[in-house]
Parts: sequence; structure tokens; C-alpha cells
Amino acid sequence: MATHGDHPTLPNDLESFLMDDVHTVFLKADCHPRVKQGTIGSLKLVEVTESNGDWDTLRLEQTEHDLMALVEEHRHRSDCFLEIDRKGCRVIQLGDLRITSAWPPFSDAREITIVRPVAKLSLGDYNLDERLVTRLRNHHRGVFICGRPGSGKTTLAQAIAEYLDNDVGAMVKTMEAPRDLQLANRITQYAPLEGDLEKTAEIIFLVRPDFVIFDEVRRARDFEIFADVRLAGVGLLGVTHANSALEAIQRLIGKVELGLVSQVLDTILHVESGKIQQVLELRMTVKPPTGMQEELARPVIEVVEFPSGKLTHEMFAFGSEIAVVPVGEVASNTSPIQSMAKERIVQTVRDWVGVECQVRFSSNSSAVIYAPSNMISTLVGRGGENVKQLQNELGGMRLTIESFDDMPADLEQPNRFWYDERREGRGANPNRRKGKAARRAQRKR
Repeated sequence: MATHGDHPTLPNDLESFLMDDVHTVFLKADCHPRVKQGTIGSLKLVEVTESNGDWDTLRLEQTEHDLMALVEEHRHRSDCFLEIDRKGCRVIQLGDLRITSAWPPFSDAREITIVRPVAKLSLGDYNLDERLVTRLRNHHRGVFICGRPGSGKTTLAQAIAEYLDNDVGAMVKTMEAPRDLQLANRITQYAPLEGDLEKTAEIIFLVRPDFVIFDEVRRARDFEIFADVRLAGVGLLGVTHANSALEAIQRLIGKVELGLVSQVLDTILHVESGKIQQVLELRMTVKPPTGMQEELARPVIEVVEFPSGKLTHEMFAFGSEIAVVPVGEVASNTSPIQSMAKERIVQTVRDWVGVECQVRFSSNSSAVIYAPSNMISTLVGRGGENVKQLQNELGGMRLTIESFDDMPADLEQPNRFWYDERREGRGANPNRRKGKAARRAQRKR
């Protein structure tokens, strides 16, 4: 495929934009050209003043025609091709340049965007901990590279792919949409087959790679395809957008059963400004989550910093949801587990009887629910079936239900306007009497 810095010569008015530090060129009808220039992590958008006249719709149409002519002229090159051609949009690859054209009705005006890599690095340029390099050498893993756009994710993915190909001797393939990784020619790059990456994955199995680079894992279906390929035993590296390594893990939750998460994904590299800022490792174990009693043991996925081994978060089933709980971080007097349990209890009571309640925890595995006295029997249910159901949903947490009358003074009543009309009668609310008297007095006036 393309070599970094190599592409067919563009028309002069385009080539002049591509200075050494320019990453992206933005051209839009009736607007001044702009370029994004700088190094990874410090790119800035700059408006370009030129003397060649305005970039209007007709000029952009002619430019696109010239670019398509270049694709046809260089058909002998494997890195020059039409990648996507749809109504209102076209994507072409010209060497190391990815060029996207858009026009109405897809966009509000005709535009052309030219993107090229800022840098080409090898794995040695990152000065990685040798333990991490050894981990990456074991290419039978599930790895995510995550970060914000322009953070250097793709550059790192390219470096790992070529390291596995050249130094480890692994058979490497890629799945990309569009195909714009800058890799050695012997690394085959696959696009969506008939527009479907799932069909590409089926072919991937037949060519038996040791490692696959899955560029741009974005949609829910992409995460499912990632899991399918990984569970088939193929080493897999996915590039995904996320603000943190933990957020990248959470994007996988819900697409894969909890018990399979650590088999699908075991290493997450978070990249910022072209550097690896954090490495997390996922480990599967069976234990009570931190702060819970032994009898509440369950499958738990530990999120561990690599290589220090520091436990940062735990993931486990909590009722019908998957909880991701920080370990060793308590923002208030209530632990994360208690906060989740309280939220679930309050919502369940609200759904069952339509009133608010208050909750006090004696431990992470037991709590007292304070509710209106006339609602207690409904909440308990016949033979305690309702409260047992709620206890099971909360993973075996022991629950006791008591009246607001017995609630400690330091707990705030969830709704200060609530009062038990059945027990006290309608005349028991002084605010209500005052309101009626005021209304009668108003009518007399």
C-alpha cells in the first residue's frame, strides 16, 4: 500500500497547500481555504490567504474531476483507487492521501477534504516499557487503542502492525473502512466486503492471519464483530474513539456477555498527543466485590493498571445491570456500591407504589428502607415475596422495611410535603387547612 509521504503529484493549487507540517486541507465553496498543521497533539486550524481566486462550486467540481483523472491515470499503483462512491459523497485514496468529496444534497455546499498522516513511527520510537513490548509480542490477545481524534491512535496501530510483521514474523491483515493505514505491501488491507465488515470477517478466518488490525471500531455492530473475531482465536487490535481507557472498556459492555469481556479484550492503550498515557489490563476472577461480604461472591472483572498491577475498578453484575465501580475512591460517606443500590431501591419503590422512600445502609450488604407506613405491607408482599425479589435483584442484599415514623432524625424525609392521609385523616395536614382557609378568605374578599 501507500508509502508515507508518497502520492501522485496533485494539481498545483492543491499541492501548494501540502507543506511539511500540514495534516488536513479543508476546501469549501465560497469559503477561504483552511489547513490543520502542526505535530500530533498540537494541531491548529489556520486560514490560508491566496491569490488564485475564490474556491467556488465550479472550481471545486473541476478539481474533483482532476483528482478522479489521477486515480485512473495511476491505476497501476495499488495505493490509488476509488474507495467509496455514493450519492453526494466520494472517497478516494491517492498514495498517502485520503480525499473526501461531498456535495448537495448530502452537504450544504460542495467541499473537498484532504487528509494525510502527520508522522510515520516505528514501535521503537515510543520508548515503551519492555514488559509492554513483550505483552504485544504475544499476538494472541485482544487490544484496544483509544483516544480522541488526532491523538495518534492510527500511527501507533501502524507501528504495532509493522513490528509484528517485521520483528515477530506474524501474519498480519487489516479490516478498514476506508483503507488508509500506511503499511508494508505484504500486509493485506481489507475493506468491507459488499459494504459489510461482517462478511470481511468471514474471509479473514479463511486466510488464517495471526493478527488483525481493526481500524475504527465505532458502531455497536463493530464491537460485536470485534468480539466474534477475537473469540475465534485470532489476535486482534481495535482502534476506537474514547476519552479514556475506562470509557473504551465501557463501550464494549452490553455488546458482550460479562463473562467473555476479558477474553475478548485484555489490554487497553490510551493515547494522547502521540504518547501512551495509560495501559489497563483486564483480569477475570470470582470473589465478592470490594466492600461486600464473602457470601456475595460472583464473577468480577478487575481493571488493573499495567505494569504496576494497581487495581483501579471492578466490573460485576449488580441486579440486572453491569456495575463499573472504582476501587479505593469514595467521593462521600456513601460507597459506589451503596449509591447504585440506593438508586435501584428508590426507583423500584417508586415504580411499585408511586411514592418516594429513604434508605440507610448498615453495610454494603444490608440496608433499611423507610417508607410511608400504609405502603409497607405492599412493599413486603405476600409472604415477603416482593422484598425477596428486590433482594435478589441487588445480589442478595438484606433489606428491612420500616415506617417514616421510625426514621432517624439525621435522615431527610424524601418529600417534605408528603403525609400519610390514611393514618392521620385529611384534616391532619396543617398546610392543607391553612390553604383552604386562605382560599375561603380570598373568596369572601
